[in-house]
Amino acid sequence: MSDNSTGRMLLSHNFNLNNNELPTLNREEFAQVFIDGLSTKDNISCSYIKNPHWVVEILFPTEEYTAPEIGQMCGEILTSSRKNDLSRSQLSTDTLILGGKKTTPATSTSTTSLQIGEWGVDVVETLEAVLFLQAINWDNLTANKPKDDIFRFDFLK
Repeated sequence: MSDNSTGRMLLSHNFNLNNNELPTLNREEFAQVFIDGLSTKDNISCSYIKNPHWVVEILFPTEEYTAPEIGQMCGEILTSSRKNDLSRSQLSTDTLILGGKKTTPATSTSTTSLQIGEWGVDVVETLEAVLFLQAINWDNLTANKPKDDIFRFDFLK
């Protein structure tokens, strides 16, 4: 992160579907959904990054947007894109936007890794959001974290 006036958010894609409920997206296609979706926002930069876990980097002015606002936008962009992909079909999956602020030292010095103070967001596409959250033990994982350091948005079928 270059300074305190610029927020940085990295997105990963957790495609938790097995039976062709949605077309799969490769890493570049996943990134392109957000690059296109955020292209109308003058002060937001969105790009594909090469990292084993993270796929998308979003830079945003913190005086204009909070991380949860960017997270909500991302959920709206993906679900809207998915609905357009399905054309005549109905979206039968749930999307979760699970965000957390990095508070521990980075495990890598790579410029594509998440650094302290930056936001990591798991974008999850699943059949049942409730079951997914139970499987990862979301409530316990987030119970002791400051409320300002996490966010979650559910886009349910």
